[in-house]
Amino acid sequence: MNNVFSNIKIDVKNEEFLNILKHDSVRIERIVSNGQVSEEGFWYEQDENEFIIILEGNMVLEFENKEVLLNTGDYYNIKTKEKHRVKYTSLSETTICLAVFYKD
Repeated sequence: MNNVFSNIKIDVKNEEFLNILKHDSVRIERIVSNGQVSEEGFWYEQDENEFIIILEGNMVLEFENKEVLLNTGDYYNIKTKEKHRVKYTSLSETTICLAVFYKD
């Protein structure tokens, strides 16, 4: 048995990405952030949907025409090719989220 909260590395310089499950049609990734944000001018525009849920902490996702604040327990579904970036992750606490990548 594994635990999503085990072996978390707290690093203020680098985010941690851990593949929990990888299959042909779905990938589940644990992301640990400590104030990291997307580089200025960088946008994700993925070939798969991304369902993200915040397990601890908070973050702000920026889209071309809106911003979405996610706190502990909140979730959001990002559609394929929807341009987005991480505008903010908490500096005062570690933000842990699960991202589920899937195709239509």
